[in-house]
Amino acid sequence: MKELSVNHLLGIKYITKNDIDLIFETADQFKEVINRPIKKVPSLRDFTIANIFFENSTRTKLSFELAQKRLSADVIGFSAGQSSVKKGETLIDTVNNILSMKVDMVVMRHSSPGAAHFLSQNVKASIVNAGDGAHEHPTQGLLDSYTIRERLGSTEGKKVVIVGDILHSRVALSNIYALQLQGAEVKVCGPKTLIPKYIESLGVKVEPNLRKALEWCDVANMLRVQNERLDVNYFPSTREYTQQYGVDKELLDSLNKEIVIMHPGPINRGVEITSDVADSQQSVILDQVENGVAVRMAVIYLLASKIKQ
Repeated sequence: MKELSVNHLLGIKYITKNDIDLIFETADQFKEVINRPIKKVPSLRDFTIANIFFENSTRTKLSFELAQKRLSADVIGFSAGQSSVKKGETLIDTVNNILSMKVDMVVMRHSSPGAAHFLSQNVKASIVNAGDGAHEHPTQGLLDSYTIRERLGSTEGKKVVIVGDILHSRVALSNIYALQLQGAEVKVCGPKTLIPKYIESLGVKVEPNLRKALEWCDVANMLRVQNERLDVNYFPSTREYTQQYGVDKELLDSLNKEIVIMHPGPINRGVEITSDVADSQQSVILDQVENGVAVRMAVIYLLASKIKQ
């Protein structure tokens, strides 16, 4: 049986093209499962997973929980807001206390970049990074690539533009790594203040003009402006941002070709995209949500298989 080259999923930059291919092959099988009348398999009946979220999350947390339950794993939920972290307990103590209850895997979201990597070196469990600050969000990067492959047949040779708040986006970084591993070409577009200075060192070009970016690409991944991470004003107003970097149906229809519209959610409707774009035939946003469950099932199943050995 093929297996992953890693024991944890900490970021796309730590895995290989072969790992991505294996995850996608496995996700194909699980996508069939979740579209059957009986949506569960007994693969992880003897397996316990803890979901530890130090930041708020709705879609990612629900998607992981559903993926775990579809695999028949036992699931423990943990929210930092109602825990001993508030009393000063360290991250390692918190996780070790949970692991002492015989937990096999930890899915963690944390506000500090590198938190998942730090944890993987200090506790005896498989770690899945569900987002660490503005660093990476590997399962989102995987499900986005999987969705592109599903819609366009392949990611290789495709042109993808990521639009919006690149500076604070863990989704952008994971997408860049995943797409490049699969042979796609990536550009970014957004206000100069929200484009990291190091971006071109990743082999990514910057296109400041939205129309030019959309005319170039096959896929546009529209990111939310992360107001909760903005400590200063990076652009004059939301209205001005929308005028320069928002996509409406008129702009979409005026292009000389049909492009695919993606969004990792949650959508600020009327800011980065209008409702008629989000709900159009060119949008794969709901496909991303469905594929998220299949891809996360694949990641958990493949990591669990290594533990069981």
